[in-house]
Amino acid sequence: MKMVVDEVAKNPVGEKTEGTARLDKRTKNLVKRIKPGEIAVIDHTDIDRVSAESIVETRPALVVNAACSITGAYPNLGPLIIIASGIGIVDEVGEVIFDLVSEGTTLSVSDGVVYREGEEIARGTPLTLDEIEERIERSKLRLGKHLGDFAANTMELLEAEKAILLESVELPHIATRFSGRHVLVVVRGPHYKRDLQALKPYIREMKPVLVAVDGGADALLEMGYKPAMVVGDMDSITDDALRRGAELVVHGYPDGRAPGRDRIDRLGLGYTTFHYPGTSEDIAMLIAYEKGAELIVVVGGHTNLIDFLEKDRRGMASTFLVRLRIGSRLMDARGLGQIYGQRLRPWHLALMVVAALIVVVIIVALSVPVRQFFSLIAMRLQVWLMKLQHLI
Repeated sequence: MKMVVDEVAKNPVGEKTEGTARLDKRTKNLVKRIKPGEIAVIDHTDIDRVSAESIVETRPALVVNAACSITGAYPNLGPLIIIASGIGIVDEVGEVIFDLVSEGTTLSVSDGVVYREGEEIARGTPLTLDEIEERIERSKLRLGKHLGDFAANTMELLEAEKAILLESVELPHIATRFSGRHVLVVVRGPHYKRDLQALKPYIREMKPVLVAVDGGADALLEMGYKPAMVVGDMDSITDDALRRGAELVVHGYPDGRAPGRDRIDRLGLGYTTFHYPGTSEDIAMLIAYEKGAELIVVVGGHTNLIDFLEKDRRGMASTFLVRLRIGSRLMDARGLGQIYGQRLRPWHLALMVVAALIVVVIIVALSVPVRQFFSLIAMRLQVWLMKLQHLI
């Protein structure tokens, strides 16, 4: 079935585009510094939804990708999101562009050819809406095989890691108090900002413990919230967010690696390392559960096949077991947002009362019989009060 996109989303890559180049092989680092109207030069195979949404928010004039934005390995919607927003993509220009272009260089791009000071330095393929949709449709035919491979890899990982995953977890020292409280875990995943916005009434009413997984901390800060804890490899969070005083838990792996440790050491911040074979999202939920959280709500969590293919994970052994372990204490943010969006608030009742009073006042003001009725009631009340005074 063909995807429908507004006319405004037509690809502008055939036109000449000129702008300042911002380069980074890690898209999540690039979006932190690129400005509207500049040219984003990336090296991102199969652009995922979260990265695409981050690119669109920065409003570059054009995206130049050294790699293939949509290989057809699985139906990644990132390129479609970018094109649908009116931003063109010049694809597969090759890694040589990172050798030939420096940050801040002025580039001009026309029909897939990249020029610097009038000289051609790279050539790629302008992606069109029809081409992207065709690749997505073809990739859907491969999902059955992906699902089989994914299930097999999950079982292999379960067998290899079950001793670690099933035995009692030895938590590091955690200062944040979770016992008996609601916990909101914010992951930089699909629709995380939109879901977080929908949960504002829940956050205001329940005041949950806010736990961010890497870049989720920046999303919380943007909305005026301060995370109590940050968990992860610390590769997609800003230095500013790290310095906001949250308890930092660096994700370490069973082989002793802890990729985020060096960065935290350079910043001179205190932290705890938690060695666990799963994802940072898994250990955030596991910490909350083991520390006695009453309810764990996850924003932007990865729960389906496409989510895990976008994260380039072969299986979901740890995620599967963590969710089984947490059970009924775990809730998806979207479901909770719908519940809170439909709840009757005290201010709703106040508005209803005010509206009813306004109607009564209007009726009294316009109806002679009603005014006479209230006048009679007032006279009788006055007579009754006079009798009461005589008796006293």
